[in-house]
Amino acid sequence: MSALRVLISINVIVSECINAETRTLVTPSNGLRPKMSQDNDSAASTNSSLMDRQQRSFILPVEANTSLSKPVDTKAVLSCPPITQKAVLVTIRWEIILRDKPSCTRAYRRDANETRAINCSDETISWDSRPDRNPALQIDPVAITHDGYYRCEVVTSHGHFYHGYHLTVLVPPEVTLFQLENETIVCRAAAGKPAAQISWTPGGDCHTVEEPLGSDTVTVQSSCRWEDHRVSKVSCSVSHLTGNRSLSIELSQGVIVLGFPPSTLLIVLYVKFSLFLVILVIVGFIYFQRIKDCSPFFDVQALLTPESPGKDACSPGQNLLIHYTAY
Repeated sequence: MSALRVLISINVIVSECINAETRTLVTPSNGLRPKMSQDNDSAASTNSSLMDRQQRSFILPVEANTSLSKPVDTKAVLSCPPITQKAVLVTIRWEIILRDKPSCTRAYRRDANETRAINCSDETISWDSRPDRNPALQIDPVAITHDGYYRCEVVTSHGHFYHGYHLTVLVPPEVTLFQLENETIVCRAAAGKPAAQISWTPGGDCHTVEEPLGSDTVTVQSSCRWEDHRVSKVSCSVSHLTGNRSLSIELSQGVIVLGFPPSTLLIVLYVKFSLFLVILVIVGFIYFQRIKDCSPFFDVQALLTPESPGKDACSPGQNLLIHYTAY
């Protein structure tokens, strides 16, 4: 009976040892894992980093937009997003949206090496060169009707790329400077886009008005008068995005105003008129005094014989006076 107990104890001990070894193989201890599990984790990490790099290379850029201003009758060149050397070009498409016109599309396909134009009737808008080499768009010459939005889309093996342009056409104003009959000087900047700014040298009593015209053009007119200043020359300066201009004019005598108020001017005129009357009275008094000094009787002998030298005589008109004396 004791031998049977010994055998049972041995079997229990052996069974526990076997179970302990099995747990060691299935669940590693001390932070160690089976070799196969380590290899699988390393492969998964490598694949994950590769996928991350691929995802980063295919991230689409944010669409860029640029505000561009060009003077009328010049040339404008609009560029597409740059294409890297490793990228393979697929298609290029320009979308042109002008005011009061249908959208125009110009496209290029590299695989077929062909270009297309849809609803594009403006011949001044075209490719700058071969689209496969330089997909830029040119406008030559720029007209006021070319105000609008231009968008380039480039499709490559690395993704889609966009760049847009808000094009604003500038029109220089026609500047004139002239004088009105009412002594007012007028400076006019006609049909400019955008509106011009007008300033004067020297400054005066000015009034400026704006008159909107078609196609966003504006005529600006400034009228000035110079009161209480002695002005002989004025200058009109016109500021505009296309350039600045300055015109000058010599003022006539009617525009030169004396440097004192109207009440003082009336006093000066009154004094001058009074002096004129005083001078007139003095001249009249001298004239009548000389007539009084002449003889009041008619001298027949003076009419028949020449006047003797040294004898005082009245004027010939006075010698013709005949006085009758009644006895």
